[in-house]
Amino acid sequence: MNKVIEVLKNIWKITELKDRIGLTLILLVVYRFGAQVVLPGIDATKLGQIAENTEQGILGLLNAFTGGAFANASVFALGIMPYISASIVVQLMGIAIPYLQKLQKEGASGQKKITQITRWLTIAICLVQSPAYLTALPALGIPQDAFLLGQGGMFYFSSIVILVTGCIFAMWLGERITEKGVGNGISLLIMIGIIANFPQAFFQEVATQLSPTGGGWIKFLIELVALYLVFLFAIAITQAVRKVPLEYAKRVAGGSSKSLGRSYLPVRVNASGVMPIIFAQALMFVPLTIVQYTGLDGSGATWLVNVFGDIQGFWYNFVFALLILVFTYFYTAIQINTTQIADDLKRNGGFVPGIKPGEATGNYIDDVLAKITLPGAVLLALIAILPAVAMTLGINMQWAQFYGGTSLLIIVGVVLDTLMQIESYLLNSHYDGLMEGGRMRGRNTSL
Repeated sequence: MNKVIEVLKNIWKITELKDRIGLTLILLVVYRFGAQVVLPGIDATKLGQIAENTEQGILGLLNAFTGGAFANASVFALGIMPYISASIVVQLMGIAIPYLQKLQKEGASGQKKITQITRWLTIAICLVQSPAYLTALPALGIPQDAFLLGQGGMFYFSSIVILVTGCIFAMWLGERITEKGVGNGISLLIMIGIIANFPQAFFQEVATQLSPTGGGWIKFLIELVALYLVFLFAIAITQAVRKVPLEYAKRVAGGSSKSLGRSYLPVRVNASGVMPIIFAQALMFVPLTIVQYTGLDGSGATWLVNVFGDIQGFWYNFVFALLILVFTYFYTAIQINTTQIADDLKRNGGFVPGIKPGEATGNYIDDVLAKITLPGAVLLALIAILPAVAMTLGINMQWAQFYGGTSLLIIVGVVLDTLMQIESYLLNSHYDGLMEGGRMRGRNTSL
């Protein structure tokens, strides 16, 4: 406890860090406030049925991602998912489109253009999703008398403008947090939406287990212990690191290399962080959304509903796990440029013992990365499908989501990334870090 108080005091002493944390909290509060603001023209007192209809299945996951904004018919009903979808599309197109490949190699200026392309694509996706969402509201459980001004052209036009603006504003909040606050803003917005559902899920599970048909306090305590163990497992996956030994030439004034300094290149087992989970989950929403909002029927539509509509089903979780494996390798390849690392090592007089500098070093690091990414991706996929196992054992869906899957991994990944950033400020200001020893495991250190 004394350690925590001391760290909080140190954070308060660093003006820049204190301001960044304060701004982050304010922007998160603004986002949560917006999630409660209902679209103009809809009676907020008659949304009870839509909340019940979005408790289960794929709509329950979508509602959890938006922090309840989807069921509230809020101005933030689309959440930040259109931006995530746009990011996926742009990164996938970067593999095949030479122009985007060129931008990726141009550094900060190229990244700025890619960000702008992603923003425009986000608007395009919002323009498709907004009318689909509004059209589906009656089917989701909103009665006709809840539309105070009817569902005419003016309602659709104003609501589409508001929904698109709400998504763009949420995107802006995330970017401001990333730039001016602490942590990854987009991931924090998703995490805060998930955490907002925790109290309700907790008390619902307590009520279920204490009911005559429930398992009582014993089963609930076992669930809490299992949740704690899964939480520790998720942290272990997130922080696991493989160290590649390096040596550096310590050059003196005369330019001769008189001694070698031992160092390490830390390569994380899960270098892609939480993004494969977010990307995979976003893609899992697409097929069912197309079927529901376009009126497709036939055997193909039935197959899509059976596969992507049953989050406890084998095929849903198989496809979900497979997408996580693919995106883990894909995002790791994007995040870690082994050729650039090899060039930087060669330029600074560093090398891997027994490996030639340059291309051979790049190939070696790439081989190490491929080998350690496989178990990391498999473990990530296994923990992602744990909620389906929990629901099979009789746990409510809302509570089961915290046993793994998107919810737990996002919370763990985002919290650790944010804490690492805070720790960097503390260490740079010559204060003790957040963890014993002054350094968190898995933290990316400079060479």
